[in-house]
Amino acid sequence: MSPADPNNPNEAARLTQELIDQGYTKRQVAKMLGRDASLVSQFFTKGKGAAFVNALRQVVRAVRGGERDTETLSGIAQENVERRRTRTGQKARVRGKDVVGAPGESMAGRAGKQAIRSGASHLAPVVHATGQAGGRLAFTVRMKADQFTMSAGSTQDSPGLRRGFIPRADGTEERTYGSASTGGFDAAEWSQRVADHHGDVTEAMRAWLVETGRAVEDADIAYLEVRGWIPE
Repeated sequence: MSPADPNNPNEAARLTQELIDQGYTKRQVAKMLGRDASLVSQFFTKGKGAAFVNALRQVVRAVRGGERDTETLSGIAQENVERRRTRTGQKARVRGKDVVGAPGESMAGRAGKQAIRSGASHLAPVVHATGQAGGRLAFTVRMKADQFTMSAGSTQDSPGLRRGFIPRADGTEERTYGSASTGGFDAAEWSQRVADHHGDVTEAMRAWLVETGRAVEDADIAYLEVRGWIPE
């Protein structure tokens, strides 16, 4: 591939530069995309990166909206990275799956502090798409330990999950609700819950935690992850 024109950067380079202007490094951008930093450098030097344009656009959109958490941005990017293709044009097999629609397929999304405050709306498509496909959902929630009303690891809190919580040094705990082994939650039901909260996934989850006696009324969710799949 011929060297890129520094005076006329391609879309991948332009979007990456916008992220750099926002304070992120090429290494951080590469990590968001799940690739090596040398590849991101080639957006500028060799004109590569076409397969990552959509992911970069979504990340830039999230940053413009106020999201700064790199973990959350990585989740957004991974949901939108175009899969590599084989010589025959088929999508290459990758570690993990990112779509739902047929048995065995799955997708996921994550929201950090900034996205949580705005309702984690980018997680709604995961819930709705999985619901439309008749799939199941699992959630991971992080909050201050004293905002959970049930003891960590309680079978009543996370039935069937031996390791349904993760204590953290900052006083928060991550607890998992639902899994493939336990059957997960009905995605169609959760799609309606999210719709009832006008697409605010954070509020839908908070309401569920309170309704089921798992959290205090003024619970403050610090991190939220949604995983959807279609049972085999």
